[in-house]
Amino acid sequence: MWEVRAHPEGLTDLLTWLCDIALPAVEMNPLHIASEVFSSADSRVVVVSKWRSNPEEFLDPPSHLTVRPPHSWDFSPVDR
Repeated sequence: MWEVRAHPEGLTDLLTWLCDIALPAVEMNPLHIASEVFSSADSRVVVVSKWRSNPEEFLDPPSHLTVRPPHSWDFSPVDR
């Protein structure tokens, strides 16, 4: 999972960068399965990606579009 908070006036530009630059860069990796992008009313953007193994790091977004650097976490499925 990848999460970043955009400057309110930069949310649209951040989403454009993410969908046009960052996602295509990781989607070319054969280990990538799928990614979903979410945004919130408080200008946060979250990407949930599924990988076969070894998730690839996302590119850092342009700093003028974000309030702070992005955070990322790797999760593994839990058998239940």
